[in-house]
Amino acid sequence: MTFDYDLFVIGAGPGGLAAAKKAASYGVRVAIAEQEALGGTCVNRGCVPKKLIVCAADFALQNKMAQTYGWSDCPTYFDWTLFIKSVYKHVDSINESYFQQLQKAGVEIISERASFIDAHTISIGERKVTADKILIAVGGQPLKPNIPGIEYAITSREMFQLPYLPKRLTIIGGGYIGVEFSSMMHAFGCQVTLIEKEKMILSGFDDDIRSHVQQALSKRGIKLFTNTTVQKIKYSEESLLLTINSESREIVAADTILVATGYTPNTKNLGLENAHVEIGEHGAIKVDEESRTNQENIFAVGDCTNRIQLSPVAKAEGIAFANTVFGNKPQKLNYDYVPSAVFCRPEAASVGMTEAKAREKFGESVKSYYSEFQPLFYQLTEKDKQASIKLVVNGDSEEVLGAHMVGENAADIIQTLGVAIRKGITKQELDETIGIHPTAGEEFLSLN
Repeated sequence: MTFDYDLFVIGAGPGGLAAAKKAASYGVRVAIAEQEALGGTCVNRGCVPKKLIVCAADFALQNKMAQTYGWSDCPTYFDWTLFIKSVYKHVDSINESYFQQLQKAGVEIISERASFIDAHTISIGERKVTADKILIAVGGQPLKPNIPGIEYAITSREMFQLPYLPKRLTIIGGGYIGVEFSSMMHAFGCQVTLIEKEKMILSGFDDDIRSHVQQALSKRGIKLFTNTTVQKIKYSEESLLLTINSESREIVAADTILVATGYTPNTKNLGLENAHVEIGEHGAIKVDEESRTNQENIFAVGDCTNRIQLSPVAKAEGIAFANTVFGNKPQKLNYDYVPSAVFCRPEAASVGMTEAKAREKFGESVKSYYSEFQPLFYQLTEKDKQASIKLVVNGDSEEVLGAHMVGENAADIIQTLGVAIRKGITKQELDETIGIHPTAGEEFLSLN
């Protein structure tokens, strides 16, 4: 059978874009369909605009300490509307760059919604196309819990579209998205309340890191309710009222409510049933180590699968798929040492095993090295210790199993350490490495 394309990609987020460009480099006929802007959630309503908001918030935090460093106290004003315009101007430039990259690679761009008719046939608007191989890279979408009145809440998608900063912001969910927005918006002067159902925020991170960030946010003035659930949300003329169950039943008033309780695979209305593609829990597409579904010619990468929901992971999966299927270079990803970061203040980052996970696997032989310290930047201020570092080590082999950090430049430091840990570095080898002084990173080289 002759197909219109060798590869048809549904979704132009990081995974789909990477796969399309890499496959095209092998000389195959590629088309990619995206009904929204190129770049997916990360570029348009996630990583990129969020990190720019972090940068804007940092000016507010540093301004508070400027007098200690000899700067006079000057009145300042933050223009949210002007800032957001700058953010979207930058996002538009990234969109245009992706468009040019795809064109240069010879990838056909289809700005319409695509869905399956069968395992080799795709519906695009009023026409049909066929493809030998099909890659699903449609990402995920914010999940809203089933709470009465939840329609009054917004998700991270709408946070970037706020016409003005709310005076009172309540965030439901203490994962990395909720924690990051609580940190940013508080720096802008919002009264922030964060509600988390577990005992500590940042589920999945090492407990010492979770505890440090939680205490730091609380000291900054962010009101935290842990072990707490939201029972209902009620609209009134003056505010939104959340009824919560913590140690007692309370009412929290807010101008804006952000729901940050996770993402769900964006697999509805794709016609997967027409192609007989199997999906699992929460609508995630089931795939094997090569990102192949139960259908021989259909693959899936990124947040629409049941693997790690991070943009760099989706990109790596897309490239691995193209190398394996079209480049005759079989490639399987190792998910054991994927670094992750939380861009709150203080910043947190992690790679490898938490202490709890390491003890589950290696038992009592696991060693933990932990230290808190005050970086030089804060030593002229009255701030408490702003940084902590932790190494999790296999006591038998001295191999470093995980590295965790809270503090300035944590993401960059952990990302670099991730290479060494992936290659099997030992605690002794770290100890024998000469650091750069004075830096926060050198503290990892002298842990006792």
